[in-house]
Amino acid sequence: MSAKLSPIINPDELLNIKDSSELILIDARAGINAQENYQKEHLKGARFVDLNEDLATVENPANGGRHPLPSLEKFSQVLSKLGISPLSRIVIYDDKNGSNAAARFWWMLRAIGHEKVQVLNGGLQAAIQIGFPVSSELETFELTEKYPVTEWKLAQAYIDEVEKARNNDESIVIDVRDKNRFDGLTEPLDLIAGHIPGAINVPFSENLNEDGVYKSAEVLAEKYSKITGNKNPENIIVHCGSGVTACHTLLAMDYAGLAIPKLYVGSWSEWSRNDRELATK
Repeated sequence: MSAKLSPIINPDELLNIKDSSELILIDARAGINAQENYQKEHLKGARFVDLNEDLATVENPANGGRHPLPSLEKFSQVLSKLGISPLSRIVIYDDKNGSNAAARFWWMLRAIGHEKVQVLNGGLQAAIQIGFPVSSELETFELTEKYPVTEWKLAQAYIDEVEKARNNDESIVIDVRDKNRFDGLTEPLDLIAGHIPGAINVPFSENLNEDGVYKSAEVLAEKYSKITGNKNPENIIVHCGSGVTACHTLLAMDYAGLAIPKLYVGSWSEWSRNDRELATK
């Protein structure tokens, strides 16, 4: 295995390593009945991670958005609970082409320095289609010792920095929500519809082909290089509604061989609750 893994793994590649002793498969489906759906059927051997309980913390959405990051201590405990150690090779999937929580967990693992982590291209459906075994059995595994977590090593942006960046020609703020939400035509999750003034809309769905798998690294590299120009990655901020689907685009850019820009975890859910300037098209 090469030292640098692609952040994307295809279903046939996963099938080839399914019996590897170092592989840990993670089901990151989210939303209503996610855990119940996991219990009914999941890829054999997969362990379930809960977006709200494991990958975020419960706070006031005005302070960090709807899915703020958990403390480093809590995240360390989550990894131990999942049986993950620094030596584990982790593959994560969901049922929304990586946008549910698979990419979020990928970003969090990369952000603590874990390199051997990939997201399953096409997700649950693609793996089942090629014959990956499924199960409804309770998965048993050993917990691991406390995972050493010291800091979030990938760059984040916070609300005041976003305020400055949106008015700065040297910076770019990318909103990955769908166009109707960006334009303020609909808002299914947050209190106010619209977008951060000065942000541009690049829906995360554009990272995918019609069959729900990521476009090639070359296509994505060309796309995002044109969007970001020659801007310093430190001046590129990506956000969504609550810092989850934004990670889908961060994953796409890493897959394309580009530097991972800053994640604004609070995203629209925080911005829209803080008496900041709002825009609709």
